[in-house]
Amino acid sequence: MNTRPPLPPFTQKSAKEKVQLAEDGWNSRDPEKVALAYTVDSEWRNREDIFSGREKIVEFLTRKWQKELNYRLKKELWCFDDNRIAVTFKYEWHDELGQWYRSYGNELWEFSSNGLMQRRVASINDKPILNVEHEL
Repeated sequence: MNTRPPLPPFTQKSAKEKVQLAEDGWNSRDPEKVALAYTVDSEWRNREDIFSGREKIVEFLTRKWQKELNYRLKKELWCFDDNRIAVTFKYEWHDELGQWYRSYGNELWEFSSNGLMQRRVASINDKPILNVEHEL
């Protein structure tokens, strides 16, 4: 079994580290790399999409980053307990026509004992923005 430190149970320091590692991974925009942080049967809810498994994660992220161009993400620890972490996040991206968006949301994460995420629930809202409004 692969491990992905830091491992639960989380402390303030290890939860913040886990959030930063997730942010760094997602900002790579590499679906294969990102999927390795999840269990092979990880359960996801992302907006209206509900699925499980690493293969589906790779498919989902590939589609996501084909649509959400120049994606840049910032995550912040909201709270943690034992093997769970909640984060808030925002990210900016543009579509193929050049329209920029800022997406805001919350994620609930649950980890297995080896530090891989076994469950991810995300709630996300998108807002069109003007180029002069970039925050990230």
